[in-house]
Amino acid sequence: MSLKSTRPETLRYTAFTTDPAGGNPAGVVLDAAALDDAAMLATAAEVGYSETAFVTSADRAARRFRLRFFSPLAEVAFCGHATVATAVALAERIGPGPLVFDTPVGEIALDTSAAPGGTVTATLTSVPTRSRPASEAEVHASLAALRWSPEDLDPALPPHVAFGGNEHLVLAVATRERLADLDYDFEALAEVMHRHGWTTLQLVWRETQELFHARDPFPIGGVVEDPATGAAAAALGGYLRAIGALPSSGAFTIRQGEDLGRPSLLRVEASTTDPRVRVSGRAVAVVGQ
Repeated sequence: MSLKSTRPETLRYTAFTTDPAGGNPAGVVLDAAALDDAAMLATAAEVGYSETAFVTSADRAARRFRLRFFSPLAEVAFCGHATVATAVALAERIGPGPLVFDTPVGEIALDTSAAPGGTVTATLTSVPTRSRPASEAEVHASLAALRWSPEDLDPALPPHVAFGGNEHLVLAVATRERLADLDYDFEALAEVMHRHGWTTLQLVWRETQELFHARDPFPIGGVVEDPATGAAAAALGGYLRAIGALPSSGAFTIRQGEDLGRPSLLRVEASTTDPRVRVSGRAVAVVGQ
């Protein structure tokens, strides 16, 4: 019997969409207790998605699970879209309702619910978010790698380094055209991100107070771009709270992945009194891959 045949099953879901051709795909291994780090990394590389989630222990009666996340190149402390994918996969098997995930960044509470047609929505509550102004050096190096100029940025939304489970540099551009024209230096941006410990760049354009468009380069994970990034969405909620730019309702929508042909929709809820942020989305199984 081959080693491959003894591995637990790897499910494939795509998150923040109801279309198997949209959203951000993630691998999900629901029984990874016997896998060591090398096996999890090898599985993630074989799957080839930006992240694969591994359930390393489970208490189904208590609906509590321990998760780890791996990109094709390394372990990642937290991954929002793989969290949503795992929550949907579990809800489809044990029924909708609350879940708790123990992750390397802390406890993540989730709510799952099923629509009449069976599609499951998952809402994660992030760890406490934080945000700080980015330094001039951080911005300069990032813009150089992106091949952007300071004039491309929106002065109403200053650059910040925001945390929602991972750290992300938030750069807001002044036009949708600038966001669409993304042709960055992969190696240079990866070096900047490794130097500062960032997981993705959260590049956004604000269409209205309640609608953002986003793109998230992910070269340190070996992926050019994420089509949906739940952790960065949580970080963006914390960022907007920090700069006093949350809409009055505290809720906003992020459209992501459209420039990749994988449209994704993320719903974010934040408040001025709670450092945690709620991120909601649907996920569906990807068949035949």
